[in-house]
Amino acid sequence: MVSFEMNDRKKIGLGLTGFGIFFSFLGIIFFFDKGLLAMGNILFISGVTLTIGLKSTMQFFMKPQNFKGTISFGVGFFFVVVGWPIFGMILETYGFVVLFSGFWPTLAVFLQRIPILGWLFQQPYVRSI
Repeated sequence: MVSFEMNDRKKIGLGLTGFGIFFSFLGIIFFFDKGLLAMGNILFISGVTLTIGLKSTMQFFMKPQNFKGTISFGVGFFFVVVGWPIFGMILETYGFVVLFSGFWPTLAVFLQRIPILGWLFQQPYVRSI
């Protein structure tokens, strides 16, 4: 049974996930700095693991339909650490999109309900994409 209560472990996990996204963004802004990108990846993965739990994380990444995304995200992380950050980030972005493609409709509904920004996402051109 999945628990929807917000305990300390989930709060820390959401914080780590947010810092991971922030460090990845900084790594891209600072001309693909491999140290910031690697730190962002580590924080993001550890944050997701703390937020949803180790078992759920392993089940999510090991689903047969997610293998392509998991492999490309892992290989991209390897390339970032080795010193090829641009190629690594391209692979990681592809893996991220493949892994989380099932969440895009939920995200679209959420964005449409934000007060001012929602109006933009409810326009016909944006909804057709």
